[in-house]
Amino acid sequence: MRVLLIGSGGREHALAVGLAADPSVDFLAAAPGNPGIAQVAELHDVKVTDSAAVAALAVELSADLVVIGPEAPLVGGVADAVRAKGIACFGPSGAAAALEGSKAFANEVMAAAGVPTARSFACTDMVAVRAALTELGAPYVVKNDGLAAGKGVVVTDDLDEALIHAEACGKVVIEEFLPGPEVSLFVVTDGTAVAPLMPAQDFKRLSDGDEGPNTGGMGAYAPLDWAPADLVERVLRETVEPTLAEMRRRGTPFAGLLYVGLALTPDGPKVIEFNARFGDPETQVVLALLDSPLAGLLNAAATGTLDAHPPLAWKDGSAVTIVVASHNYPGVPRTGDVIEGAEAPGVIHAGTARRSDGALISAGGRVLSVTAVGQDLRGARQAAYALIDGVRLDGAQYRTDIALKAVEGRI
Repeated sequence: MRVLLIGSGGREHALAVGLAADPSVDFLAAAPGNPGIAQVAELHDVKVTDSAAVAALAVELSADLVVIGPEAPLVGGVADAVRAKGIACFGPSGAAAALEGSKAFANEVMAAAGVPTARSFACTDMVAVRAALTELGAPYVVKNDGLAAGKGVVVTDDLDEALIHAEACGKVVIEEFLPGPEVSLFVVTDGTAVAPLMPAQDFKRLSDGDEGPNTGGMGAYAPLDWAPADLVERVLRETVEPTLAEMRRRGTPFAGLLYVGLALTPDGPKVIEFNARFGDPETQVVLALLDSPLAGLLNAAATGTLDAHPPLAWKDGSAVTIVVASHNYPGVPRTGDVIEGAEAPGVIHAGTARRSDGALISAGGRVLSVTAVGQDLRGARQAAYALIDGVRLDGAQYRTDIALKAVEGRI
């Protein structure tokens, strides 16, 4: 199978590693990729949101399967352009990707499908914002309605902070705060059949103790031994299957990766958000534990044959990933710092680039993530932090408490 992967972040590097390990893949290309992805794939310089260019590259490479990683090209309809060329594509249509592209649309779909989620108000002016914040009360949850690279959400007890963020967003969604531990569940689907992956937990706040601003994610771990035994079954029944049915009813079936962000509230699991693609950094730990061939799974979803795919197999043990971010992240990150130690197995590249002299340098906010697998969560955590000790990046930021509460039984 000839596979073309679209994207250049940590999620895409993790996907590239999984795709390259699939015995059915005899050619792997990535566009535009990064220096880590270049270790396992042939790189091509294409703008990921240019539908025509991506589709043309897929034709040029005689790709059998295109896998689209980031949200922007999905919302922009790149998958539609690829399928129009007769090439299988893992990723929802532009219309279906609106589940991530618009929080208000996702809430509308969930309401129609009877999915358990937070009360919410879509607001287009500050009068409506103030009214919604007053009605729902603190903690205030303020979400940019559109794409914001994982940084469009503010959760705060400070009304002024909530108002400032809302005003900066334009169209904004104000939601009820959902208490309880958060869980990420990835579900591969062809629009009807589903293949749930292993639940994971990620860490959105920048600093230890869940302090500091929200980020795109600072680490993750799996499996979740503390989660209810029937969690996946219940979420499929109450959330995923009704949502897919509603999308089919609307004439915009969702096929690809449905990311379900959940809060395990006292009343049961409720949806915090949907995404239309693999999440970063949870992808790193989930794929590290997946024992089934990745390309075969994604191709089954892309070709509508997921119901015939064998049950997924998983490796024993646990996985932990820790994100190494650049100086000043999640503000405007400092770039161009030299990175050392990033070639070690388990180091996933996200915001990296090659300088003209060949040196590896930082080129974004989340620069790397280090992923380790162990016989148990404690062992995986220790191995991940040992791996991070071998990485050198001036001004690096990373959390020292990823998976600590789970190891200590405090969830």
